[in-house]
Amino acid sequence: MQSLGSDGRPAGRGVSMRMGSAGMAVMLVVFLVAVVFAANQNDVIGWLVVIISLGWLLIFTYVVLSLRGAARKAAERLQAHGGFGAAGSQGTAPVAVDRARDLKLDHSFKIVQVQVGVVREYLGTDEGMVERALETIEITSHNARSMMKTSGEGPVEGTVVD
Repeated sequence: MQSLGSDGRPAGRGVSMRMGSAGMAVMLVVFLVAVVFAANQNDVIGWLVVIISLGWLLIFTYVVLSLRGAARKAAERLQAHGGFGAAGSQGTAPVAVDRARDLKLDHSFKIVQVQVGVVREYLGTDEGMVERALETIEITSHNARSMMKTSGEGPVEGTVVD
């Protein structure tokens, strides 16, 4: 959990927040320089540049403040749900983690099926391809089993998926 500063915001600000602040400062400097040059020259084109730079400053301000508000709401929502790592450490694995594991296992089984087809196709004609396919099957099976087991020994535990 992040520590909060005296203003209630997270203590460490991200790169995007610093970039937004730096961008805001640059836009403000551009606007002020345009105002100074327009006041010195006192011509229509100078004041048009001031109006255009003011428009860009307002647009930039709106975008930065909107993104900061959205980021703050998303952070609050994540914190309310325990964040990504906190739920798994409390013993109640979120559904998203189970879904990700199931997708990885499904992918592993697809790899095994493809390599079985390679073995059937090249059996007796290309021993190198057959050896590589068998090695891929062995590695993929090992990785899939390690995703399913909670410990290094004992039977596989989990839910049977049809």
